[in-house]
Amino acid sequence: MADKDLYASLGVERGASQDEIRAAYRKLARKHHPDVNPGNAEAEERFKEISQAHDVLSDPEKRKLYDEFGMAGVESGFDPERARAARHAQSWGGGGFQSAGPGAGFGGYGSFEDIFADILGEQARRGGRAPRAAAGGDFESEIEIGLLDAIRGLSTEVSIDRREACATCHGQGLDLSAATTCSQCGGSGQVRVGDGPVPFMRACPRCGGVGREGARPCATCGGEGTTSRRERLAIKIPPGVDSGSRVRVAGKGGAGSGGGASGDLYIRVKVRPHPQIERDGKDLVVDLPVTVAEAVAGASIEVPTPDGSKVRVRVPAGTQSGVRLRIRGRGMPALKGGERGDLFLRVQVQIPGEGGEAIEQAARALDAGYKEDVRSALRFD
Repeated sequence: MADKDLYASLGVERGASQDEIRAAYRKLARKHHPDVNPGNAEAEERFKEISQAHDVLSDPEKRKLYDEFGMAGVESGFDPERARAARHAQSWGGGGFQSAGPGAGFGGYGSFEDIFADILGEQARRGGRAPRAAAGGDFESEIEIGLLDAIRGLSTEVSIDRREACATCHGQGLDLSAATTCSQCGGSGQVRVGDGPVPFMRACPRCGGVGREGARPCATCGGEGTTSRRERLAIKIPPGVDSGSRVRVAGKGGAGSGGGASGDLYIRVKVRPHPQIERDGKDLVVDLPVTVAEAVAGASIEVPTPDGSKVRVRVPAGTQSGVRLRIRGRGMPALKGGERGDLFLRVQVQIPGEGGEAIEQAARALDAGYKEDVRSALRFD
């Protein structure tokens, strides 16, 4: 059974850290993603390859099994204890695994990889017969939204090309309509191997583990168990997301094989900046224009907020440009609990551009209120 080198797929060393694996996957996923390479079958296959590698190597338990057994160890249904027991039994050099000629010591198998393959039904897959159930890989896509959408949340749609379980054969890849119960295994799909001390079963060679004879490849999917189609998905972006946040859409990733469950789709969010709103972590900063009279005498004014509501704010008498007025709990919503951020209104005193003699007289009258030179602190010594 030829094994894939998942480390080579991601371009990392066998002892790579989780951060190195994650970084390598993100770089390759951006380059080969189907959305970036529409209609490119080679890029699609490469994306599947790196997605599978990331799925295994980013999971400590799967990675451990892969390092010990290769790809056989991460297939659905693999039993590591039975595999270790079989390996131990082989080390005895006798028992039920003895045979003459090629594969001696392996009960007619060429190697223990062949034995592992039969545990998983790999021999059946080689013959075009029923694959064992295996979950599909996770996919990742990207969506760009505005800062207001990040503050308020958004319901939208995305289009993706994905493979899904064939509706005709339900992911099995087989047409069983004319099949009959297997005469060798009696419908169980398994037969006993050898007479050694370790009970060991393999896929029935007659039916390939299906339990039925006369099965044909499904005409709809050609025996693959999956079909491809473009799908529009309704998604909800929760309030409080930031660039790099991921939204999970369950069951919309890669199709499982042999009737296995589909993987998940992860939508990575990119947030565009807003020309009037600054984001500082959970806090928001907005410029608040006020008149000279409001700044000098003070005022109570109503202002709109980024979350779509309005609040009444008190501008203290004598407020200068640049002063920040704080409104608690009107900043960015919290994604996973915790307190919401604050909204800061940065006062900007607006001077009339043109107002005639009356405005000029009023301005000169204001000058009389200064007690000292406003530029007295402007020194560079």
